[in-house]
This record gives sequence, C-alpha cells and structure tokens, in this order.
Amino acid sequence: MTTTMQAVRVHDWGIAPVVEDVPMPQPTDGETLVRVEAAAVGHLDRTVAGGEFRMKPALPYVGGVEGCGRVVASDELAEGTQVMLRGAGLGLLRDGTWAQYVTVPTASLSPLPEGMPPSLGATYFVPLTTAVTALRTVGRIGTWGIPDVTSAADEVVLVAGAAGAVGSMVAQLALREGARVLGLVLDQQQAERLPSGVEPLIASGDALSVLGKERPATLLVDTLGGQQLNERMGWVRAGGRAVSIGYVAGEAATLDLPNWLLLDVPLLPVNMIRRNAEARALAEEWAPLLVSGELVLETEEFDFAEAGRALELLGAGQLRGRAVLVPPTN
Repeated sequence: MTTTMQAVRVHDWGIAPVVEDVPMPQPTDGETLVRVEAAAVGHLDRTVAGGEFRMKPALPYVGGVEGCGRVVASDELAEGTQVMLRGAGLGLLRDGTWAQYVTVPTASLSPLPEGMPPSLGATYFVPLTTAVTALRTVGRIGTWGIPDVTSAADEVVLVAGAAGAVGSMVAQLALREGARVLGLVLDQQQAERLPSGVEPLIASGDALSVLGKERPATLLVDTLGGQQLNERMGWVRAGGRAVSIGYVAGEAATLDLPNWLLLDVPLLPVNMIRRNAEARALAEEWAPLLVSGELVLETEEFDFAEAGRALELLGAGQLRGRAVLVPPTN
C-alpha cells in the first residue's frame, strides 16, 4: 500500500481548504483503518472551518466530521465491511473524513444497512435523526396537548427551510404521521423540489402576509434561524410550539419578550450532540426507509478539489440536498 494519500486540509480559518498529499494514517491498538468512499460537507464542518466553533482543531487539519467507507485493516471488523464514520473527534480532535483513508476508534464504528449507497451512507445520519427527534421527542407531534389536537393527523406542521436536507426529511416524516405540512421555501424553484403533499409557502409571496393573522401552524420546525425567527413564531397558534434545529439564515435571533409572552409559543432547542446514543438507535430503526426509497434524501457530489465550492454553496443555501466529497480512487 502507498505511504501517502490525498486529503482536503484547512490551513487557516475562513480560507478555502486545499487538496494535498499527506502521510497515510496508521492504525494503533483499538483503531481501524478505513478507505473513505464518501465524506459529508455539513454546517458543522463550515462552522469549524470558519473558526467560529468553540472547539478549534490545530491547524492545518483534515476536515470532515461525517462519512462512510470500507474497512481495510481492523482487529475486530472484517475487511470490506461498510461502516459509518462519525463521532470520536473526527474533524475536530483528530483528522476527519475529507481524505482517502482515515483511522477511527473501532468502538465508534457502525455498520451501514445493506444496500445503502456511499453518498447516502455519508450523509443520512444527521438529517434523519434530527428530523425524528424534532418531531417526536422535542415537538411531541400529536401529543403536545393543544385543545382539539389529539393526534398527529390534527397537527399543522410548518417547516421553515423545507427544501433543505433536514427540512425535507422533517416534511416527509410529518406527512407519514398524517399531519398537514406547510413548507416555507425561498422561491418557486425550491417549491418544485418539495416532497409531494407539502403545501409550498414562498418567502417572497403574498401568502406570507396573512400568516401572522391566521396563525395556522400548531408546530413550527425551523431550520433557518436568524432575526426572522421571531416573525415565524408568530405564525403558530397560541399553545403551539416552535422547534429550532438550525441557523442557516443567521446565528442570532432577538425575542421581543412582551410580544413573545403574548404569543404563548415556546421555543424548543434540538441538541443532537447530547443525544448521540439516542440518535444511533434512531438511525438503526429508520435508515431502512431510506434504502427502500420510502424516505428520500438528495445528495450532490463534489470532487476533493471542489471542497471550497461545496462550502460556499452550503453557506448560500444553494445545495440540492447534502454535499458529499468523493475521494479519488487512485
């Protein structure tokens, strides 16, 4: 086996990463060497590479907190086993998945469901588990206790950012529960990408002007964040709730406390970092629906040399689904 490999490394905060030849990692006791088949480019990767995350890797570092690949060498796992790569400090405390090969503590590896394509195996975990948690554990769909809402079929779920990977998954799951689903999107092009059955709300459209008066939603699942979060919470009926799972439109939001109290809409955070064990159980339960096609997650593939562009598109909200870096095969 060669002694070097290609990897995508960040050399300074906020500067586009570059492809470089680096030494091949060597597994130590308790570690497994994995050939990476696909590596996700997500919002956490972008936040870390921008120097905005509290936990800062030592520069330069190989990015990528998620991915999937096949076992090359391991004391416990059979060669060729397809595994999910996440956790164990990948892309934070140790070099991440934006490389042809990576070493990972064997205990942190999980086999992927049979038949899952690499691009999906690298990216499905966060959208799927976050969506399930937002709707069931935090949002308690159908069981929140609003008068005349006695089941999920009585809910009106408004998904802000419904064309994104997580938003689309929330919308699909809410539809499966029997809820009416409204999808807030940027424009008509995004509206055309919404899952069948979702009622589009275009951000620039006239329909938004009446939402604050009618307050049709019983549950807002918000992937956008930013200063307009306060306005979107006003689209939820009194006694409903808003669940926050993202901040692609801005990391700060201001609540007008007197009016927020008058709205009577709690704002609930989804913290998936502390729910890792729960999320792994959810992934095992729900991932087969992705393999069967009952749930759909779009992915967009990029070469290593396009990592910077993938980060830019992610920041601009212009990706079709989740971004995936595909390592060179040589």
